[in-house]
Amino acid sequence: MPELDPTIRDYYDRGLEAGRLTGGFPSGPLEFERTKEIISRYLSAPPRKIIDIGGGPGLYSAWLAERGDDVHLVDPVGLHVNQARSAHSRIKAEIGDARQLAHSDAAFDIALLLGPLYHLVGREDRLLALSEARRVVHPGGWVFAAAISRYAALFDLLVRADLLHDPEIFRLVEHVVETGVFHGQVSQLFTTAYFHLPAELAEEVSAAGFELKALLNIEGPGFLLHDFEARWADPVKRKTVLDAARLVEAKPELLSASSHILAVAQKR
Repeated sequence: MPELDPTIRDYYDRGLEAGRLTGGFPSGPLEFERTKEIISRYLSAPPRKIIDIGGGPGLYSAWLAERGDDVHLVDPVGLHVNQARSAHSRIKAEIGDARQLAHSDAAFDIALLLGPLYHLVGREDRLLALSEARRVVHPGGWVFAAAISRYAALFDLLVRADLLHDPEIFRLVEHVVETGVFHGQVSQLFTTAYFHLPAELAEEVSAAGFELKALLNIEGPGFLLHDFEARWADPVKRKTVLDAARLVEAKPELLSASSHILAVAQKR
């Protein structure tokens, strides 16, 4: 199995990912709800065979298993695999790497790739992960591939977190804006990652042999709210945050104005 960068493994071994989408990170619940909403548009009736590649502690897998799907989760972090096994009885979870899946060709109806592209800094590795996802779904099957937006750190650290005035952090953001490579271990912000431009994600999905069906802004401007938790707790304001994301999700000019971008692709 390919080696996981030790800095990435060390970050996830801290166990923070288990709560990130449910409140551990301010806009995590917005990312979670919007990603589920978009995926749901393309789902046929269960049961479906789904592979959750780089599925972390299994939040998306548990959501799908609860709907009646058979879900197989693969993740390189042992802690995540154990957490996923505990998340739902219908989840089969194992240690593995997105670049080299131990599964047969055309074994699944759907593949989720909602994390691996974040941490594969090299284009060749990202294409390997996308190609493996394509290999294990049957013709006509769907793949959902998420990427971190190139300008996510710039927006978040300037507007919501108010940290961009720190010279060390500014240099980090300047580097990621120019190169896409994020060295998040600086100031304990994140870990080694790659931040995509929308056109770059679209090109990589196509280069891996997919037909790109949609390229969508996941969170919209709501990820920048400094009082996100309070607004999310208010049903009326929560709906407004979600409606704002829906309003601009496919606008080409605003694809980068988000923490994450989602490519919806189909195997030809």
